[in-house]
Amino acid sequence: MSDRIATTVDGRSLTLTHLDKVWWPETGYTKGQALDYYAKVAPVLLPHLAGRPATFIRFPHGVDGGSRFYNKHVPPGAPDWVSTIEVVGRDESRHQVDVDSLATLMWAANLAAIELHVPQWGADPDGHDRLVLDLDPGPGAGMAECREVALLARDLLAADGLTCVAKTSGSKGLHLYAALEPTPEAAVGAYAKALAVRLEGDRPDLVVYRMAKNLRAGHVFVDWSQNASAKTTAAPYTLRAQPEPTVSTPVSWAEIESDAELVFDPAQVLERVTRDGDVFAPLLAASTTGRLP
Repeated sequence: MSDRIATTVDGRSLTLTHLDKVWWPETGYTKGQALDYYAKVAPVLLPHLAGRPATFIRFPHGVDGGSRFYNKHVPPGAPDWVSTIEVVGRDESRHQVDVDSLATLMWAANLAAIELHVPQWGADPDGHDRLVLDLDPGPGAGMAECREVALLARDLLAADGLTCVAKTSGSKGLHLYAALEPTPEAAVGAYAKALAVRLEGDRPDLVVYRMAKNLRAGHVFVDWSQNASAKTTAAPYTLRAQPEPTVSTPVSWAEIESDAELVFDPAQVLERVTRDGDVFAPLLAASTTGRLP
C-alpha cells in the first residue's frame, strides 16, 4: 500500500498517509481500519461533535507507541476549510476545531487523533446543554457495580424531570448524560455534585463522590467534576486507546439492566448502528431537554 493516498471527501481534497501502520499492536488493527471505522460511523458520530470545540488525543505511533498528546488548539497546517470555534478563557483565547463534517473527521483521524473529546457546551462555556456523570469503578469493583449505580442515578434524574442516556466509557466504566436547556456551569456542577452526594448517602457501600483514591476500593466513583467548563469527555462513538480497539458506545437501559457484555469493538458498533440507529439520539431531541430543579 502506498504511504500517501490522495482522495476527495465531500468535495475536499485530502492526502491520507501510512494507512497500513498498526495502531493497536495486540490485534494488528491499523490506521486504515480506524479511518474506515470513522468514515462509516460518521452519520451518528458527527451530530454529537458538531458545534462543540474538539479536543484531540493524538497517538502518532499508535496506542503503544510511547507518545501521545492532547491537541486543543487548531493544529498547524489545518486546511482553510476546517471550521473552528473561538473559545474565550480566563487567561487566553484559542481556536479549536469544530468537527462538523466527514472531511474534517477524516482529516483529524489522519493526524492520529484516535480519541475525540468534547465539552458539555457549544459556543458558550457558561451555557452548558449537557449534564454528565462519569461512573468509574475502583479496585474490586467493575461493570456490575457501575450498572447498579447507573440505574440508581437514572431514577434520581428522572425524579427531577431529566431524561438520562448511557454509554460505555470504552474503558471500564459508564457515562451518563442528560440534555439541558443552556445552564450556567456553576449550577450544573452544583447539581451534579449534590446528586453524587445523594447517591453516596443512599448507598455508602457502593458509591463514593469524593476524589480521594483511598476511598474508592470496592466502590464506584461518581465523577461529577466532568461538568466543569474546562473539562471534556470522550464523545459517543469515539475510538479509545485501550490495548485493543474499543469504542465509547451508547447502550440501552435494557442492556444495563441485563448481564450483557458491555465492551464493543468497532465492527460490533457498526453492526449496532445498522440495527438500532443512534441510541444516543434522545440527547439531541428537543423533547428530552430538561431544566435543573
